[in-house]
Amino acid sequence: MGMDATALAHGLFRILESGDPDLATEVVHADFHNRESAVSPTACAIPGPAGVLASGAWMRSAFSDLRFPVLGVAHNDDEVWVRLRMQGRHTGAFVLFRDGSLDRAVPPTGQEIDFEQVHVLGLRDGKVVRHEAVRDDVTMLGQLGVFPPAPGTALSILAWRATGRATRAAAQVSARAAEAAASVRS
Repeated sequence: MGMDATALAHGLFRILESGDPDLATEVVHADFHNRESAVSPTACAIPGPAGVLASGAWMRSAFSDLRFPVLGVAHNDDEVWVRLRMQGRHTGAFVLFRDGSLDRAVPPTGQEIDFEQVHVLGLRDGKVVRHEAVRDDVTMLGQLGVFPPAPGTALSILAWRATGRATRAAAQVSARAAEAAASVRS
């Protein structure tokens, strides 16, 4: 017997924290679609477990000790709403993409992040088939010193772009996401 809706929701976020390909295969439907993948490396948009594994690798490359403590879950037969916190330490480049290309890279700040999110998960055939989120990105960017821009952070972002470090970071993050996507077990 498969997992219930609450266990599926917890499982999805454990995958993001751990990168466990076996759990991804158990929890994520082959037709899975992540609406939030637009700002991620292209591998994060791959349908099914591969895209979820890529998304986790992308986030873990920026935030060490990544955690998603769940604050509440509600569900009906085919949808789950999860309220949680995203927590971790910004120890790697946080690279955002637009149309598959580098949009911006925030160099590691060493800052802790801790902010709320609400996720809506669609269910089908006992697995998670769809993901969308409402995140408090302004709070996260504030914790990183990006919004409003702290002078040191702004200069660091500009220096990374000017020296090509942002482009190299985007390539590294994309490679890690693609490698994670390739780890899916059939």
